[in-house]
Amino acid sequence: MASAEEATKHTHVEKTKKVPGRYWKGSGEDKKDEHRAGGDVQGDNPAERDSQNHHHDGSARKKKRKAVGKNGKNPISRKSDPFPGSAPVPEEKRLKFRRKMKSNTLPHHLTKLRRVVASSEAASEITEKESARYDQLLLQEDAGFLEGDEDEDTCTISQEDIAEAVDITAGAKYFNLNLSQFGPYRLDYSKTGRQLLLGGKRGHVACLDWQTKQLMCEINVMETVNDVKWLHSEAMYAVAQKKWLYIYDSSGIELHCIRKFNDVLRMQFLPYHFLLATASATGFLQYLDVSVGKEVAAVCTKAGRLDVMCQNPQNAVVHLGHSNGTVTLWSPNQKEALVKMLCHQGGVRSVAVDKTGTYMVTSGMDKKLKVFDIRTFKPLQSYFLPAGAASLSLSQRGLLSAATGDIVQVYRDVWNTPVKKPYMAHKVHGAVWGLHFCPFEDVLGVGHGEGFTSMLVPGAGEPNFDGLDSNPYRSAKQRQEWEVKALLEKINPELITLDPGKLGQVDFATFEQKHQDKVKALGYDPLAKDKFKPRMRKKGRSSTGGVERRKNQVAHEDQRGVIIATLAEKAKTEKERETKNKKTVESAAVQRSALDRFRKVNTK
Repeated sequence: MASAEEATKHTHVEKTKKVPGRYWKGSGEDKKDEHRAGGDVQGDNPAERDSQNHHHDGSARKKKRKAVGKNGKNPISRKSDPFPGSAPVPEEKRLKFRRKMKSNTLPHHLTKLRRVVASSEAASEITEKESARYDQLLLQEDAGFLEGDEDEDTCTISQEDIAEAVDITAGAKYFNLNLSQFGPYRLDYSKTGRQLLLGGKRGHVACLDWQTKQLMCEINVMETVNDVKWLHSEAMYAVAQKKWLYIYDSSGIELHCIRKFNDVLRMQFLPYHFLLATASATGFLQYLDVSVGKEVAAVCTKAGRLDVMCQNPQNAVVHLGHSNGTVTLWSPNQKEALVKMLCHQGGVRSVAVDKTGTYMVTSGMDKKLKVFDIRTFKPLQSYFLPAGAASLSLSQRGLLSAATGDIVQVYRDVWNTPVKKPYMAHKVHGAVWGLHFCPFEDVLGVGHGEGFTSMLVPGAGEPNFDGLDSNPYRSAKQRQEWEVKALLEKINPELITLDPGKLGQVDFATFEQKHQDKVKALGYDPLAKDKFKPRMRKKGRSSTGGVERRKNQVAHEDQRGVIIATLAEKAKTEKERETKNKKTVESAAVQRSALDRFRKVNTK
């Protein structure tokens, strides 16, 4: 019995034991917890207790939210937000991503259309704002140009010093290839900037992944090589040899020998049109569609030997430099030059156009370097170089490289302000024969008489690339998919014009001419009066067929008088023409000839 009484006392002590309160609740909450604990002892339902606690916590959260919304204070720190709302977006950033303007010209009775347009404009505005905000957050980096100390010129900094100052990966991009046996060399980088193509004048052709230094192929064509150019991908390239044009794959296998293209000196590839433009020693500018292997156009420029050539990346117009100091602009759609510019007093040695298609830089035999605005075809700046520039190249960020003998000089902002000294300078081991900036890299490739040199030029490349257009890190499968997509989106050569913006405009002159022809053929102006809109009958008596019949009936009644008058006028004109032709025939039959006097006259 004693043990039973002790057990009962022990159980009663445990049931009356105080339940500890929660740390986030105050003293009043503790009393409520004690009361709830006592209720549990008395035999309350635990499920009902949990539901009551949940309801109490939910109401407390709602009260806190209302308090925060009213006071504008943080529920944790109890302080007001100094920057309420979303972060503001600058207007100039939003203009960059604006696709269309708001339209307020819709009539009021088109309520459904106005609602759809308003919804589209709201979604466009949200997209524009978010794109501008992400652009402001993610693209904060600036071009990393060289900055010298006080009284120090950046052009005196050597490539070895730059390679030692940067990291190992960037320092490995400065290297020299000693190829003195088959030089001088011309070069070309692929569109992604990963592959390098070298062509020696004495027949040596090699392509490699220049970042990993992995050789893809190396051949000797055993004849003179004038120029080399990558095609739409790194799987094919073109070589302009002494006599004909050849196409090779990345393993060095000859795919095509195109004998229609002979004596080719310079080449340019238009990636969005799949066109290979060639300039020959005979003065012909020819276009080859590499997707179907067909010659699109052959233009005789009548300007002699063509050894200066470049393209405008913005509108795919080809620029040619001539020995009389002029630069001509060409399209495959016309047999004459679109524009002829007199740029130098002597022959043109090199031409380069920036990626926006706004500025053109030329160098000539008169030892001058000139910058032109292509929009107005007027010179902006003119510089004098003591020995002249034999080769020019523009980077994606607007840096200009000019080669004078064995000296390569790089300039900044040549079109905004007059430049007094170069940004960088480097001396190579032989006369420079080709210059080319590598896409998406701060690298300048120099082909010279002793081989090839890869220079480090900080701030030259574009750091942000479009993965759907030119992805340097794409795999073989991604390259195949991109090639199929590019072929489907290929632009026709007929669309190459000086101003691509005119392709989306309406040709009002042609429209007016077609309208006049239509009026002359029909005998009346179909646009003179508004079309008849029948009134909609109620109770389902306006079927689609009935509405169309009423439209046609009214239209015929309105035009009946005009058509009758036109037909009568046409009949009268036709009758007059027949009468005139009959009289002409009769007069020709009555007319006597010189032999009629020898004929016997019947007097009966």
